[in-house]
Amino acid sequence: MTTREVEHDITVQAPAAEVYRLLAQVENWPRIFPPTIYVDHVERGEDQERIRIWATANGEAKNWTSRRTLDAEGLRIGFRQEVSTPPVAAMSGTWVIEPLAEGGSRIRLLHEYRAVDDDPKGLEWIDEAVDRNSRSELAALKVNVEQAHASAELTFSFEDTVRVEGSVKDLYDFVNEAGLWAERLPHVAVVRLEEDSPGLQTLEMDTRAKDGSTHTTKSYRVCFPHHKIAYKQVTLPALMLLHTGYWTFEEDNEGGATASSQHTVVLNTANTAKILGPDATVADAREYVQGALSTNSRATLGHAKDYAENKR
Repeated sequence: MTTREVEHDITVQAPAAEVYRLLAQVENWPRIFPPTIYVDHVERGEDQERIRIWATANGEAKNWTSRRTLDAEGLRIGFRQEVSTPPVAAMSGTWVIEPLAEGGSRIRLLHEYRAVDDDPKGLEWIDEAVDRNSRSELAALKVNVEQAHASAELTFSFEDTVRVEGSVKDLYDFVNEAGLWAERLPHVAVVRLEEDSPGLQTLEMDTRAKDGSTHTTKSYRVCFPHHKIAYKQVTLPALMLLHTGYWTFEEDNEGGATASSQHTVVLNTANTAKILGPDATVADAREYVQGALSTNSRATLGHAKDYAENKR
């Protein structure tokens, strides 16, 4: 049986403790690592935890469960996939953060894995996915750590909420059934929705702007009936470097429900002047992006509200 062991590494200009903290907080991984769509905790202890990860590998969305061992003093994080997705039979590894004399850090990412049935083609697929994702993860981590101070001004989150005299299930169904949005939402022109495995969706749609133009977006969505849909947008407008978010649905104490749309954005200031003019500021870009996203979110929430209330 063939077991592959590989290592990738990168040097970053940031303290080792800060790098470790960033890696330990898996809730932020969709913002840090391009392949990661969503992560949540299944179990959480002082130095042991189980997490579920949804990520893309070679352009395909996959999900798995991992156990992690956290060693803050040793600056090491061990991981092992508890439930792997074919063609992966087993996957484990370690993050190792090594302080450097000049105040920076060396990050080593170690992997050990096997393919289902020891299949050579499966192993080749894993080789490519691990290499691509490891390089992508390390490069993104380097950028994120080294530009943490600069990006603080460029990263922001916001949320829109509506109260509904309807059920959580009907609200969830409206957002989950995005394949019908071209019929249900005036600002959506065309929709392409794929759900190869239950709860893991690929959503492409053409959306109409106020000026009548359309733009295409693609997102991966992770659906948790009937309370949450998390997503990561992978084709982005010019003013955004990152866009993640989630829809949440909760019952209230008055027999109704609330539906919320949360967004987290990192601005792409390189395109601010081109899109908004030479005098535009970061504040202008933030206002523009939040306005555009919030307009679509509020429209979707409004139609979801009508749908749920008409179901009663």
